[in-house]
Amino acid sequence: MTANIPAALTQLAEGGNHQSLSPYLTGGGALFILLLLLWITTRFNRDR
Repeated sequence: MTANIPAALTQLAEGGNHQSLSPYLTGGGALFILLLLLWITTRFNRDR
């Protein structure tokens, strides 16, 4: 069991990039959320 500890620590130190996390999906989702928040803000900020 102690032989697995250095391997696990090395994997954690190198940053565990998960296979299912796509940078394009993450970036696209963040962009969509920010554009949605911008649209909501401009709808409530109208001078009447």
